[in-house]
Amino acid sequence: MPFVTILLKTKLFWVFLKSDIMIKYFLIVFSLITLGTKAQSAWDLQQCIDYALKHNISLRQAELQNQITKNNSNQSKAAIFPSLNAGAAHTYNFGRTIDRYTNTFANTQVLSQNFYTSSNLVLWSGLAQWNNIKANEYGYLAGAENVKAQQQTVSLNVATAYINVIYTDELLKIAKNQYDITKQQLEQTEKLADAGTLAKSSVYDVKAQMATEEVNVTMADNNYQIAMLTLKQFLNLDTLNNFNVVKPDVDVQSANLLTTSVNNIYETALKNQPSIKSAEYNLLMAEKTLAVAKGRVSPTISLNASIGTGYSGLAKDIVSYNTVPVTIGTYNNVPIVVDQQAPVFKDKPFSNQFKDNVNKSVGMTLSIPLFNGLNTYTGIKNAKLNAVSAKLNQDLAEQTLFKTIAQAYANARAALNKYASSKASVEASELSFGFAQQKFTVGAISAFDFNSAKARLVTAQSNLIQAKYDYLFKVKILDFYQGKPLTF
Repeated sequence: MPFVTILLKTKLFWVFLKSDIMIKYFLIVFSLITLGTKAQSAWDLQQCIDYALKHNISLRQAELQNQITKNNSNQSKAAIFPSLNAGAAHTYNFGRTIDRYTNTFANTQVLSQNFYTSSNLVLWSGLAQWNNIKANEYGYLAGAENVKAQQQTVSLNVATAYINVIYTDELLKIAKNQYDITKQQLEQTEKLADAGTLAKSSVYDVKAQMATEEVNVTMADNNYQIAMLTLKQFLNLDTLNNFNVVKPDVDVQSANLLTTSVNNIYETALKNQPSIKSAEYNLLMAEKTLAVAKGRVSPTISLNASIGTGYSGLAKDIVSYNTVPVTIGTYNNVPIVVDQQAPVFKDKPFSNQFKDNVNKSVGMTLSIPLFNGLNTYTGIKNAKLNAVSAKLNQDLAEQTLFKTIAQAYANARAALNKYASSKASVEASELSFGFAQQKFTVGAISAFDFNSAKARLVTAQSNLIQAKYDYLFKVKILDFYQGKPLTF
């Protein structure tokens, strides 16, 4: 009977299979297989961007800072509600002092306790509080747009690095292909040299060319590795070794051929670009801050109330009276004695004092700013200047946006024209190289002429790839300004 069959029929095997050790073993193996599969899977551009947005440290810091701004905005809203504070004091007095609850002098140690609750409500402050709420709200909204702008910057950086990886990979393929062609050329040259059709020096020329192209392969591979490393750093994936990207099959002829005008792109960008919205919110915040500064000139009316009680160690209660003879004078040298009632005291309990010593107050306060070292006046002047500066920043943001879009549009147009020219150059170079290859096979041309034709083809292919991805990136920039996703 096979060993496996015997093992399956063994009760000990099934007990082990159901044990915690076996379960943990299977979980570990499954996790390793899953992690290996994920590590080796290729990521598309959207996956790279999503991962970068979640793990970019600077972006997370900006989000935390904006959360602080939101908390400040919420606090300014809560400031319009009445304040409520409570407190207590436990005090020992030594030496001669006046007790606040008995209004008597004491020359010994006296214990006093005080408990209070107070509240204050600003009824009018020139609308400074309400304008401050709006200013903080606009500050939070501006911060939120700044976070979005940073997200877009991260997305663009990732897209740039992603396209550069694909571009350098294409150049690496060209370099390897040319190396293979030169290797075949070396074999053909050696055959022609052995047949006497070409001189022996031609073999050395091809070997020199082959060494050069081997260096080109090494340099192209190094550029690819650097491009991949740059992308990993943007994604914060320095420790992920088996990382790769999806190479999209993009046809330039089917891509957007710049049918949208610069003005249309600009009008769309004005509505969706976070930098423009942030500038608008900053202007609104500056205007509300100016209103706050002007409100400080107005008188402030506040309503306040308090309730308190306390305890004194000097407080006494009369519990009874004792009859005491008291001499009030003499008559014919005979003392005159009368009976008087002398009170008998005991310490007043804490509970009674807590109830009897309650004091309440309600009042209104009017504060009129007459002169405070020109602080209010200077604050208004600075707030006006900040509002003017915010308006200039908004105008500058809009101008910069238009110039950037116009430049990107011109660059995309130039890249498209360069692609068309490079494509025609590649087609011509391929025909020229084909003829040169045929002539070289039969020994009709020298290795130098053959390498010249091949070099022209390599240059044309490299220029075509550069123009292709340069155009695609320029189009993505225009898509970015129109609020479109950065995907292929």
